[in-house]
Amino acid sequence: SITFKINIMITPDDKKQLAEKGISEAQITEQLSCFQKGFPYLKLEATASTQKGILALTADEQQRYLSAWYDYTQTGKRIMKFVPASGAASRMFKDLFEFLEVDYDVPATKFEQTFFTSINNFAFYEDLNEACVSIEGKDIASLIAEGKYKAIVSALLDVSGLNYGFLPKGLLKFHKYENRTRTSVEEHLVEGALYATGKTKEVNIHFTVSAEHYELFKTLIAEKTADYTKRYGVDYDISFSKQKSSTDTIAAGADNTPFRDNDRLVFR
Repeated sequence: SITFKINIMITPDDKKQLAEKGISEAQITEQLSCFQKGFPYLKLEATASTQKGILALTADEQQRYLSAWYDYTQTGKRIMKFVPASGAASRMFKDLFEFLEVDYDVPATKFEQTFFTSINNFAFYEDLNEACVSIEGKDIASLIAEGKYKAIVSALLDVSGLNYGFLPKGLLKFHKYENRTRTSVEEHLVEGALYATGKTKEVNIHFTVSAEHYELFKTLIAEKTADYTKRYGVDYDISFSKQKSSTDTIAAGADNTPFRDNDRLVFR
C-alpha cells in the first residue's frame, strides 16, 4: 500500500475502486487535505432583503406572470422540468454522525436534544421506528427511555437500517402530511403536475442521478407515478442521466480519514 503525506493508506483494492470511478489518488489526497485544513467562510456583503437583492412581486404582477406562463404552456411547446438529484444527504446528517463519534451517550448539544424531542415530527419517523424494532427489538420510545440514543441514530444512518446517511437527498422522506409522507422525488412529481404540463397534460421530468443510485430512483418512480397520474390527471415521461462518478467526493470520518463501508471507500 501507499502512504500519503497526510498519513492516508491506499490499498490495492482502493486503487482498483478509484480507477473504476476515474478518480486519481492525488485527487483523494487533495480532498482529504481540504477537509483537514477546512474551508474559508465566504465574506457576506449584507443580508438579502426585499430592499436589497430580493424582488417582491405585487399581487397584480404575480397574476400577470402566472398568466404569461399558462399561455406559454398552451402553445404546444414541450416543457421539461430538470432536477439535479445526485446530491448525497451526508451533510444533512453531519451533527448526527458526530454524535455517534463522541464519548458521551446522552444528547448534550442543542441540536442533539432538539432532534430527539422532535423525532416523532420527522416524515421518516414510522420507517425509523420499524427499523429500530427490527434491529434492536424495541421501538424508539423504549430505546429513548433506556438511554440508547445512539442505537436510534445508527438505525437512521447505517446501511443496516434506513441508510439515510449514504442515500441521495431525493430518496429521503422529507415531508409529512395528514395521511401520507413524500420523498423529495415525489414532490418533484407533484410540482411537475402543478406547473409544468402543456396542452397534452404530459409531465416531462429529467433527473440526473449517480450511477450507484440509478436503480433505486427507477424503482421509487415506478412505484409512485401511477398514484400521481391518477391524482392529478396527467401522464409522466421520466428520463434519467447518470452523473460521472469521477465528480464524486471522498467521504471522511470525524478524524478526516476515508470512511469505509465493508472495507470499500465511500463517496458522495
